[in-house]
Amino acid sequence: MRETNQDPFQFVFGPVPSRRLGRSLGVDTVPYKTCTYDCVYCQLGPTTAKTMRREAFVPVETLLGEVRRRLKQRPGVDCITLSGSGEPTLYSELEPLIRGIRKQTNIPVAVLTNGSLLWDGQVRRAIGRADLVIPSLDAGNSRDFLRVNRPVEGIGFDAMVDGLRRFRESYRGRLWLEVFLLEGLTANQESVRAMAALARAIGPDKVQLNTVARPPVEACALAVPRARMLELAGLFAGGAEVIAEYAPPACGADSAGSQGDVLGLLRRRPCTLEGVAAGLAMHRNEAVKHLEHLAADGLVTIQENEGGIFYVAKDPAPDEAGGRPGKGERGL
Repeated sequence: MRETNQDPFQFVFGPVPSRRLGRSLGVDTVPYKTCTYDCVYCQLGPTTAKTMRREAFVPVETLLGEVRRRLKQRPGVDCITLSGSGEPTLYSELEPLIRGIRKQTNIPVAVLTNGSLLWDGQVRRAIGRADLVIPSLDAGNSRDFLRVNRPVEGIGFDAMVDGLRRFRESYRGRLWLEVFLLEGLTANQESVRAMAALARAIGPDKVQLNTVARPPVEACALAVPRARMLELAGLFAGGAEVIAEYAPPACGADSAGSQGDVLGLLRRRPCTLEGVAAGLAMHRNEAVKHLEHLAADGLVTIQENEGGIFYVAKDPAPDEAGGRPGKGERGL
């Protein structure tokens, strides 16, 4: 009998294989595609709720309960990451959420953010409790900012950059600045020099260069070849790290991951076969079986781009608890 593909977790997903964080347990704090931006390169599709209004979308205790249950089911998590299907800083209860996670576990807490709301002192204070914050910088000027990030009205380029600077001044944890480059748009000497100057002014612990690895929302969002990325990395003071693809563990895996686990992961981010197997600590052959069943049932499609062959969940139906569709994890 074919097992059910119902995802038992609404807000916690993974652990997923992260190029930077190892096995990352994701916590999704906002409804699907609720974001301050509508980036041309987003792997999740167009933003459907573009906003800068912060809300308590989910009770903190609900999120903490899912984290607790998932950690019991899947030990060996390297990092708990606040990320997902939109901009996590739109969640107004980030501060008590991070405090609650710290009471449950010593696993480091990371926040992946587009950095658009760091001009807000409440946001800076909330994510300042995390061990690691990875904000993004996708443009070196207002023109490219509008073209690449397509922000909600009310968020300007200068305010965004000033928020990054102010957060760095007060934050005592690790700050890694992600610079996302797009071939034909921002992967040129002029644009990258401008971003390098801003990065110098912000002063992160590390600058990481990223580019398209999964199917993007807009066809114009093209990946930058690795050789070119390495060349552009030299424009940053002290150099920048070109993010490498995640290397799955060499040892075999024998987790009894379910079809529902696989679908839940794919609803949050497109993955390769190897990504599914590594993220869920599942044997490769077991992952193949689940993916074939999901594809046969029309729940998953297969897409090929320069980064490889990806399995992508079709848009999920709203659930019974308020019309919340599935989630996705950004930029790991």
